[in-house]
Amino acid sequence: MESLRGQLLVATNRLQDLNFRRTVVLLLEHNEEGAFGVVLNHPLEVEVDDVLPGWSDVVDEPSVVFQGGPVGLDGAIGVATGGPTLELMAPPFGLADLDADPALLVGVFTGLRVFAGHSGWGGGQLEAEIEERSWFVVDALVSDAFTGAPDQLWRGVLRRQGGDLAIVANFPDDARLN
Repeated sequence: MESLRGQLLVATNRLQDLNFRRTVVLLLEHNEEGAFGVVLNHPLEVEVDDVLPGWSDVVDEPSVVFQGGPVGLDGAIGVATGGPTLELMAPPFGLADLDADPALLVGVFTGLRVFAGHSGWGGGQLEAEIEERSWFVVDALVSDAFTGAPDQLWRGVLRRQGGDLAIVANFPDDARLN
């Protein structure tokens, strides 16, 4: 399979894992060894400054930490655009150095979000999940990663695809209630 780096994974209703229910994942790496990304629409009730003092002036609103996935929840990842990054993962997205002095970075990034943990798949695992139709794969917009309304992202991404995916955006949370 061609690399999906820089694409979005949008969870389908077939995906039973509660960690990924109605999620939108930005894939930062994808190769034969596996895949790595962050969930864009799971904000936590933890202010960025509670974890990384001084960073709330640098990150996009809402200035909370997002749960990037179920792996490595004790670590923080800064996904950024338009500023100094450690490594450009999936252009234009890169990783910000969260050990840097945040006072020097105010206004430098065009987008920055902090994630606790990440999403990861071993070699062939993501491909199998896509084949079993657990994920829709769609193009990412920079604004997806830094939306001020993360609770609307899943539906919004599906709606802008048009056709059948736009219809899926209107499915109820629990299809049994339909």
